[in-house]
Amino acid sequence: MWTTLLAPIGLRLIELAVIVRVLLRPHRDPASRIAWIVVIAVVPFFGLIVYLLFGETNIGRRRVARVRGILSGLPPAIPASACNDPLLRATFPERYASLFRLGESINGFTPVGGNAAYLTKDSNAAIEAIVADVDSARDHIHLIFYIWLADNNGLKVVEALKRAAARGVACRAMADGLGSRAMIGSQHWQEMSRAGVHVATALPIGNPLLRPFHGRIDLRNHRKIVVIDNWITYCGSQNCADPEFRVKPKYAPWVDALMRFEGPIARQNQHVFVSDWMTYADEDIRELLETPIRSSDAGFPAQVVATGPTVRYDAMPEAFATLMHVARRELIITTPYYVPDDSMQAALCAAAHRGVATTIVFPAHNDSWEVAAASRSNYLELLKAGVKIHEYVGGLLHTKSMTVDGDVTLIGSANLDRRSFELNYENNILLYDESLTAQMRERQDMYLASSKEVKTADVEAWPARHRLWNNTVALLGPLL
Repeated sequence: MWTTLLAPIGLRLIELAVIVRVLLRPHRDPASRIAWIVVIAVVPFFGLIVYLLFGETNIGRRRVARVRGILSGLPPAIPASACNDPLLRATFPERYASLFRLGESINGFTPVGGNAAYLTKDSNAAIEAIVADVDSARDHIHLIFYIWLADNNGLKVVEALKRAAARGVACRAMADGLGSRAMIGSQHWQEMSRAGVHVATALPIGNPLLRPFHGRIDLRNHRKIVVIDNWITYCGSQNCADPEFRVKPKYAPWVDALMRFEGPIARQNQHVFVSDWMTYADEDIRELLETPIRSSDAGFPAQVVATGPTVRYDAMPEAFATLMHVARRELIITTPYYVPDDSMQAALCAAAHRGVATTIVFPAHNDSWEVAAASRSNYLELLKAGVKIHEYVGGLLHTKSMTVDGDVTLIGSANLDRRSFELNYENNILLYDESLTAQMRERQDMYLASSKEVKTADVEAWPARHRLWNNTVALLGPLL
């Protein structure tokens, strides 16, 4: 009898304790707090379990301490002796200075000049370029991918790494423990290791039953980084996979963009790779950041913006919002996932309100139904502010890009959603160059040409059940 009476009381006390924890957690916006409190209060037992699994941005105390200890012991990406080199000095209009100052505040990476780059034609061309650079590497090859599949393109990179290791090049390959679990558990991963390629798993899952005690299972390393010989690097949305993306074939082709860079900017991506590698591979390779930095005769300024759960909270949305606020004439964004916080939505609307030609391109058919619904719940407000919305119909538009006034480009792995803002490790490059931005703009125009514009009248004509569904799902946006 007493057990029957005490059980509900005990559950309520636990529920109250967790609600207090929600209220005391740092860096949680009010909408997120309210959403979690409602879930815990309305469905107590289920809500408690879900919160303990997914409610906190936690990768584990030991891992946090290790990451921060490694970062504190790394030399700067650009040595102090190189900062006064006129060939490395970053030059750009004063109105963009705030962008690069914000970027520097995130990782300590100063914008660096003397870079060259081009935008690869498509996914297959991107992989071919990576393979060609791997085959030409002389000293070392470093790769991180969130998703690495054992398909045509994925195996091309595997074979290229094995060839490089055979000729004595130091090869280090890392993949995310969840996104690349099939590759990591395959014979190809073992064959690479036997061939002399050093392999490591970022955020390994381990025992799924014990994983919640060591941090959230859905905090992932979403980065896509290639660094070769401290001089060549790649950045964009491209995973190591075919565009047909056979794990989700009904949404194919995956439409990505990847830039190939040469220059000092590679050293900043190298810094990100070294910190990730030393966290999970237990190999000290910091000497790669101590070698003299090369410079080129001319080139544009660029800066790596790398974010994640162990980086300053709100760093990625701050970077996005600052880009939106500095736009004067034109702002074009492509992203597959749009689950903004209030400040992000407001920044987009403000850009349109002040007369900036603001356009955002989403995929028409999203592989995440909940994100698609949450995204569309924001359409009407954006459209009434003057933002033009297009939905790409040529596949799943996976490119994450932002161009400002034909001058500035941000490209990388981060989406405009809370997962990229708070949970994932992301990597982007911010650059100032009219020529390269023109290449990105041309690609964005290609996306627009294969898109259908969504008008205010279209959204207002949606059936009530669709609007109800979208807005209901959007209530869970702080939890997505």
